[in-house]
Order: sequence, then structure tokens, then C-alpha cells
Amino acid sequence: MDITQFYQTFFDEAEELLAEMEHLLLALDINAPDNEQLNAIFRAAHSIKGGAATFGFTALTETTHLLENLLDRARRGELQLRTEMVDTFLETKDVLHQQLNAYRASSEPDAEAMTRICAILQQLAAEEGGAPATAAPVSPAAAAPASAPAAPAAPAASGDAGVAATDASGAPTSAVPPGQTRLKVTLTGVGEKDQALLAEELGNLGQVAGRQSTGDVLHLWLDTTCGADDILAVCCFVIEPSQIDVQDASAVAAAPDAPAQAPVAAPVQTAEIFAQAPAASAPIEVPAAPAPAAAPAAEQIVVPAAPVAQAGSGGNGAHHPPEKRAAAAPAGAAAGHENSSIRVGVEKVDQLINLVGELVITQAMLAQTASSLDPMLHDRLFNGMGQLERNARDLQEAVMSIRMMPMDYVFSRFPRLVRDLAGKLGKQIELVTFGQATELDKSLIERIIDPLTHLVRNSLDHGIETSEARLASGKDPVGQLVLSAAHQGGNIVIEVSDDGAGLRREKILAKAQQQGMNVSDSMTDEEVWQLIFAPGFSTAEAVTDVSGRGVGMDVVKRNIQQMGGHVEILSSRGKGTTIRIVLPLTLAILDGMSVKVGPEIFILPLNFVMESLQPRRDDIRAVTGEGQVVLVRGEYLPLVELYRAFDVPEARLDPTQGIIVILQAEGRRFALLVDELVGQQQVVVKNLETNYRRIHGISAATIMGDGSVALIVDVAALQRGQRSAVATIFN
Repeated sequence: MDITQFYQTFFDEAEELLAEMEHLLLALDINAPDNEQLNAIFRAAHSIKGGAATFGFTALTETTHLLENLLDRARRGELQLRTEMVDTFLETKDVLHQQLNAYRASSEPDAEAMTRICAILQQLAAEEGGAPATAAPVSPAAAAPASAPAAPAAPAASGDAGVAATDASGAPTSAVPPGQTRLKVTLTGVGEKDQALLAEELGNLGQVAGRQSTGDVLHLWLDTTCGADDILAVCCFVIEPSQIDVQDASAVAAAPDAPAQAPVAAPVQTAEIFAQAPAASAPIEVPAAPAPAAAPAAEQIVVPAAPVAQAGSGGNGAHHPPEKRAAAAPAGAAAGHENSSIRVGVEKVDQLINLVGELVITQAMLAQTASSLDPMLHDRLFNGMGQLERNARDLQEAVMSIRMMPMDYVFSRFPRLVRDLAGKLGKQIELVTFGQATELDKSLIERIIDPLTHLVRNSLDHGIETSEARLASGKDPVGQLVLSAAHQGGNIVIEVSDDGAGLRREKILAKAQQQGMNVSDSMTDEEVWQLIFAPGFSTAEAVTDVSGRGVGMDVVKRNIQQMGGHVEILSSRGKGTTIRIVLPLTLAILDGMSVKVGPEIFILPLNFVMESLQPRRDDIRAVTGEGQVVLVRGEYLPLVELYRAFDVPEARLDPTQGIIVILQAEGRRFALLVDELVGQQQVVVKNLETNYRRIHGISAATIMGDGSVALIVDVAALQRGQRSAVATIFN
């Protein structure tokens, strides 16, 4: 068997386990740690070590082994947790993540980083009593497909340590300890070396109450608080799932003198559960009922069938990768349990989305052709076309939902960031999140991480004051940072809010003038706030390793615009600042308004459209050298002529003979002159750069129902390109 085919599965699962480990470590109450949390953290480290040893990832195995030893002592009450200790665990998690990425890229991990963190862990173990832990030795045969690594020397919970009295069949005669379950694990076709390894590994999940080995068959009775999914997670990296059988032996153990009875529950059907081989490409897990999950690897979408167990959950709430939790039935479940999700390669989903998009275009073309027919004579055709339109739209929405990921994928990264930066800056900061279950397209959710990270760092450094300053101004000494996400129409709105000092208008204007920017005191607050997105702009008095260099905010804005969104800022002096990011839910489809200019059709994204009107001649004013402006409800707006922007012939030149569409982008409104409004529709977005080349003022293209190509207008680019005629009027 070629074991390398399972590398990708291990990498994905280990990524999830590391993210879950970080989440649980951050949630730990140092003074009164929850046993379930400690057990879950230990199991995550244990699962990573087992898989790494199986695949021969030596550095990952040795580092995790040292961490696992300390976690094991902590969960047994032999180690008193301290803040510095948790910091070390979190730092170890970072090193493990780097090692995992190195193995994923088929390169060697950083030996210096490993040596340093292992020395810290060993020193920590020595300081807390007991002999310093040593890294788990790994046999060179570990990388071989048909063998497993040598077992760690004398682990804390050895598989055969303290085996209780047994009967002739090897079954234990002792009673099951209170609060635990006795599971009978039968492993078939397992060599002597692997039997010893698996017995030892399973012993770390509880206490081995009995063991019997007959040739290549191992029967092992385990008293544990874990479930069958934990057993499978440990064993499946060494042997095939079809070789594992788990039964609940608790009832028999509780009454050893009773006559033999049928098992309490049918054995777990592991062969059926893992019948499907894992996909070699980056997977998408399609859930039966989506729910928030711990942050997965960046190249996959993972939404488990059930939420990850939280602190204080039941004893069997094992923290394992989603496919393990969904697939492995707990002891006592009916046989034949089926997996509720499958893994599908991302490229297959993208291909399906493209095909559905073509189907929608074809449906629109058929509908336009049929519109020239008499409905009275072709009643059945029109009914069928209506049904096709509904089905095509439902199919499109269903397929698009597969690419959606919860915002928890992004938000789960920030508790660690806030904790570390707050400590570095000497501030007390509470992080609050809302809307973690709000979904966004995978292609967008991965690109929003960096902009949000920069905004969060800015809020922590520049926005929220120190505890002393907050107390002096009558505020709570603990500052609050709020991350929220919510759907609004066809968009998602993500907000980063703090209750800090707010933006200082005077300071921003003074800095802008110092840098030679064209500003005036008559600018609105919204226009002043937008100045912070200028390249190189910063009001920081000193440059730190957190922020203050004036690079980043312009990149944030540019990245958001490239995703078809825009940024808004609300700020109140002394009360705080809110930065609002508005993004489309997906880049694959777009709700737009079709407008006609001369013989051409253009699409205006609907989220930029405010209203449309036909102006009177008195509302139009010409500004020398600056074009025209239009008066709308007492406000002069710059008038952008679409025919002039794209050199369209045969267009209406007189604004009073056309239609003006009021658009808003980047906090500013302007008027766009078109010939007429065609209608509102949902279009399939086609990348123009891939199929042609980049055109200023055009973001993409689409195919209309009659087969013609319509260009999608980049409203923000038009707004940036229009000259400030309004400023000329008032200056």
C-alpha cells in the first residue's frame, strides 16, 4: 500500500486539530482548568503525533511528543498551569504549524526553531518536577508504507500498564470504573510490532483492562471516557479501517457472573464508514447541515456535520477532524451508520459552477428567443420555459452554496492575535464576535483575511487606549474590539469596531496638508476619514513593529475594491471607530442594472445604484474645464458621461434626453449619464483579463440572453477617475 496517498488527508486533519488546539488553549481558565478542555487538547496533540509518526514526519513527531507529555501531566493534575506555560504551548502550536507546512511543501522543517522550542518544553518539564522529557524516538522504518514507527519509550500511559485480572478468554473480570465505558477493540491482520504500538497508543486514551493476542488478531479491553471515534482516529493511521472492530463491553463487565448475552450494540462498521478513499486534491466537505467549525486549512472548505464540541461538553465529545466525527459512529449506535458528507475536489466544484453558469445563459437565450412567439399558440412551451428558469435558478443557488464558508473561518484567527498584541502593547482588550455563521464565497473569504488582520492591528494599536487613559476619561479600563458579519441584500457587511478614542479630524487634515495632499476644512467627515487610505499616510508619532509605517491601509482598500467591495468609516471622537467592509456574496454571479448607451449594453452592479431620474435643464450646470454637475435634492453631484468614458458612438449627448443614475462608491456619490434603462437582472460574471485584457473602468463581462456580450462597469474606478467639479464650484 502506498502510504503517501494519505498525506493530504493527514495534513488537512492536522491543520484542523492545531486550530482547535489553539482555540481551546485560549479558552482555558488558568486558575480552574476544565478537564474536558485539557483532555481535548491532549487528544489533538496525541492524534497529530500518531499520524506524524506513521508517515515518518520525525520533527513533527518529536515536537508533539514533548508537548503531549506536558499536556498529559496537566490533565492528570500533576502540573499546575500558568500563563507563561500556556504561552509556551501556543508558541509550540505555531512551530508545529510551520513544520506541517514544510512537510506539505515536501521540504525539511526549520531545525533551529524545533531545537529552540523543544529545549523550552524540556526545561519547562524539568522546572515542574520530574525528569526532563525526551523526544520520542522514531524508527527509520516509520516512513515505510507497511510499517509503523518505534513506540516512544515509557510513555505516561503505557498500553499494558496495570492490566487487571482476566478470565480464560482474556476478558477482564474487574468492574468498570465509575464514569467510564469499557470498549472491546478487536484488531485483525496486525503484526506483533504494530500490536505493541497500537496497544500503547490506545492506552493513552484510558486504561487497558485486558488484552489477548492470537497470531495477527489482538483483542483489547479499554476503560475510557472516549468513544469509538477516538479509537478509529488512533488506529486508522497504522492499519486499514476494515481491520478495526469496536464493541461496548460495559454491560458484561458490570455483571461478570451473568450468563453470556448479546452485545449491547452492534459493532461499528468501520469498513463501510471509510469505504471511500480520500480525495488527493484539496477537498470541499459538503455537509448535510452546515455549522460553524474550527478554522481549516486554507486550500479547503470544511463545514462539519455537527459543531465542534465546546468546553464543558460531554465526555465523549472528542475533538477530531470533521470526517472522522461524521463517519465514526459512537459505541451503541446502530450498525450500518452512513457518512453524512463527502469530500469533493475544489476544481470539480468550480467546473460544476461554470457549467451551471453556462446553463443559466443558455436558458436566458432560449427565453429571449421564445419571447418573440405568441404565448396563446405556444402555451406549453412558455410553461416549460418558466419551469426551466426556476429550476436553473434553484440549481445555481444550490451549487453556489457549496462554495460558501462560515466567517468563523476568519474570526477564529483573531483571539490569539488580540491576546498577543494586547500583552505586547500593555492594554486590556476584550474581543467580541458576532455572525460567525454568516457565509461568504470561499474565493472571497480567503482574500479578506489579510485586510481584516491589518484593520484589527490598527484598532489595537491606534484605536483602543491604555487602561490608564481609559480610566482618566471615565471609561471601562478594558477596551472592546467587536468583529461582526451579516448579510444585507446580496452583500455581506463585515465590521471592525472599537470603543477607543476615535479618529481626530484636525490631526488627519494637518498630516494630509503636510504630505502635500489637496484638502480643505470644508471637507465632510466621510471625505476626511477616507484620507487614511492614501498611500504612505499615517498619523502615528512613532513607528512600531505593530503599525505606523503608513503602508497597509491603502492596500486594504485596494484589495477590497478588487473583490468588488468598498470600505466605509464611521468615527466619533472619544467613543470609537467602526470600519465597515461591504462585499458581494460571490464573484461568480452579480445582481445588476442593464443600461443602454448608443448601441451598447452595460451592467451597473446593483449594490452601487442609489436611484435613477431624468433631470431638468435647470438642474445641469457646466463648470469651466471641469465638465458638468447636476443638482439632486440640493446637492451638486459630478456628472460622468458613460459614452465619453468609453467612446461610444451614437449616444444621446443631451442629459435631459437621457437618464441619470445616481451611484455611490467609496463614500461619495456621483451621477452617471446613460441613454435608457433596460432592466434589472442577475448575470454570470466572466473574467475579462483571462479572456481578453484589463480595461480601465470595466471589471468583467457577461453574456446576455440574445448572445451579445455586455461589459460590467467598475463603478469605483469611474468615481476615482472623475474630476472634482464640485470642489471647483465651491472654491
